Amino acid sequence: MAVDFRFIVIGRGMMGAAAAKYLARQTDGVAVIGPDEPDDRKTHQGVFASHYDEGRITRTIDPDRNWALLANRSIDRYGEIAGDSGIDFYREVGCVVVAPTGSDYLEKTRQAAVSLGVETSLLDEAGLKAAFPFFAFPDGGAGVFEARGAGHISPRKLVKAQSLLAEKAGATVIRDHVVSIRSEGGSAVVETSGGLSHRAEKVLLAAGGFSIAENLLPQPVAMTVYARTVTLFEVSDADAARLAAMPSLILRAPGIDIYLLPPIRYPDGKFYLKIGGDPDDLALRDDTEMRAWFKTEGRDTVRAHLKRIVAGLVPDMVPLSISAAACVVSHTESGYPMIGYSSSPEIAVLTGCAGTSAKSSDEIGRLGAELLLSGGISEQGYSTDFTPQFR
Repeated sequence: MAVDFRFIVIGRGMMGAAAAKYLARQTDGVAVIGPDEPDDRKTHQGVFASHYDEGRITRTIDPDRNWALLANRSIDRYGEIAGDSGIDFYREVGCVVVAPTGSDYLEKTRQAAVSLGVETSLLDEAGLKAAFPFFAFPDGGAGVFEARGAGHISPRKLVKAQSLLAEKAGATVIRDHVVSIRSEGGSAVVETSGGLSHRAEKVLLAAGGFSIAENLLPQPVAMTVYARTVTLFEVSDADAARLAAMPSLILRAPGIDIYLLPPIRYPDGKFYLKIGGDPDDLALRDDTEMRAWFKTEGRDTVRAHLKRIVAGLVPDMVPLSISAAACVVSHTESGYPMIGYSSSPEIAVLTGCAGTSAKSSDEIGRLGAELLLSGGISEQGYSTDFTPQFR
């Protein structure tokens, strides 16, 4: 049966756009289907994505070597992506991970960095205070600091860059979202919300949390999608300048498990310091609940929790305003992204961000492309094969 495309990537987020780029650079007949960011979240009736934002932490340092390697390989290509696309999405301000002195978390983080040849500094409590005087860390902490190859990215601009590069390589970009996928006559048929039908030899589902939606897979992926609330603190130009040396931060302490980004200029021209780290979980069971969640400003209880943490952590900052926004994270049973085929040989999945994939999305997308082109993923230094799990 004739096909419209050889490969269709469903989802034009950070992973999907990267996969489409790598596929289009190696073969003809590639399409990527995914909508643009909605103008108004509250009236939008389609799907959403968590990359509608200007700040995500990027760093190699991670206690899990597989995640560290995924990140390191992606970060190494940031310059190439920016140069080829003409879109600047990365700021190298460094990243510091802080946890109780002597904790396994810090030791594993340091060991993973050493195994990948990444230079880090170990800072005791006094060293943290001297290096980062604008932070008031909890007592008894130590840190691992990565000064080079770390900082923050704009996920919105990264997706724009990857989509542009996919198009430049010959991919067809279809600005719509998919409502169903089925195998038929040895190929995959994709139906969009706009009423169009597209047939391909193979389909790669990279729809983030929305990968759990009905009618997309023969069996649902074994993945739990959690609601997350991020809080944004508007800072003055003077505070932004005073905090210009602030790195991205990951902090683990009793009652605190957060990430924090230094002041970043958002599209409205204002600077915002961003924090995330829900103290509890709110699971979203289906795409209906996800759509409703994305139209909110998150949970007030989480916003209050994060506001208290920032007041103690950055005591000299006086915010001009405080706001919150909704996003989601997708957790798999393995703790890693799922990159593999469903029970249908025409339908594969590329999903499961674990709340930590933005920085690693270029490498994850490359692995998704390899899956379709080669039929599987070679080891390449990872101790996992990224096999998907289904319910």
